[in-house]
Amino acid sequence: MTTKRIACAAAVSAVIASLTITSCNNAPSAAPAVIGEGIRFCESTLPYGDGILIANFGTDALNPLNTEGKGYIVSWANDTAVTLIPADGHLSAPKGMFFRDGYLYICDVNKVAVYRTDEDGSTFVKDIVFPEGNLFVNDLAASGNWLYASVTNTDRIYRIDISDISAPGEPAEWLTIPGPNGIAISEGMMYVASYPADGNTQDKHIIYGIADLDNPQPEKVITVPGQYDGIALSSDGKYLFITNWTPAGLSIVDLKTGTVAPVAVELESPLAGPADITVLNGKIYIPDLPGSRVVVIDEPSMK
Repeated sequence: MTTKRIACAAAVSAVIASLTITSCNNAPSAAPAVIGEGIRFCESTLPYGDGILIANFGTDALNPLNTEGKGYIVSWANDTAVTLIPADGHLSAPKGMFFRDGYLYICDVNKVAVYRTDEDGSTFVKDIVFPEGNLFVNDLAASGNWLYASVTNTDRIYRIDISDISAPGEPAEWLTIPGPNGIAISEGMMYVASYPADGNTQDKHIIYGIADLDNPQPEKVITVPGQYDGIALSSDGKYLFITNWTPAGLSIVDLKTGTVAPVAVELESPLAGPADITVLNGKIYIPDLPGSRVVVIDEPSMK
């Protein structure tokens, strides 16, 4: 195990040993902004150019396993929404995304759709189809030339060889872990948010950490059960932000001390289903899936 991975493993152990719950000492200083233009059942966000991408189902009713082909991707920057990928029939319930070198990978029910993007728009490249039964391909994160994909309903994380980003390999089983939903990787450390695909929250639905991606051994980071969805590191890497559907909200975790605190998101209509979040330029972008909106708050910290 490398020195970096040993340090990461030690950090996880420290978090577990000192886990406490407290109040957030530095709530967002400004009222949340809300992005609603061009949004219809948005599950995921991703940094892109000067702004973010927003993945939308585009359906009349909320169904994360639909096959209607109405899904689309919006690019939001400078207070303007532009459709990057229209409802071309290839996307139905787009979820977690990954972007590298002009290629956008998008989770969608039982596959990952790959597009080539540029200033003129987008071009569909191919579908990476997962083995039968994997119906909730949810989120993506990369470390080097490996792209990791969570599948919530089969308790699996797959990995895909992206050494040639234009011609990815096939998904291969990498790890079994309860209800993997959102995943985030920083300096070789993976964090996994666990979500019960059947809606029945159990003690195993928590936040996990994996310090060695070559020899994955999940460890518990947060032991309070929930329906965890989005997960992202703070800009300075000191904190972890996580979203939960029960109760619906956002929390902050101090990775040094293990302190967990709810983050105040003051809205006239409270968050109903906070999903796959993005941290960018001091802001957190929170897609509220049932509410068809993205809520934007200042990035908090703990003092």
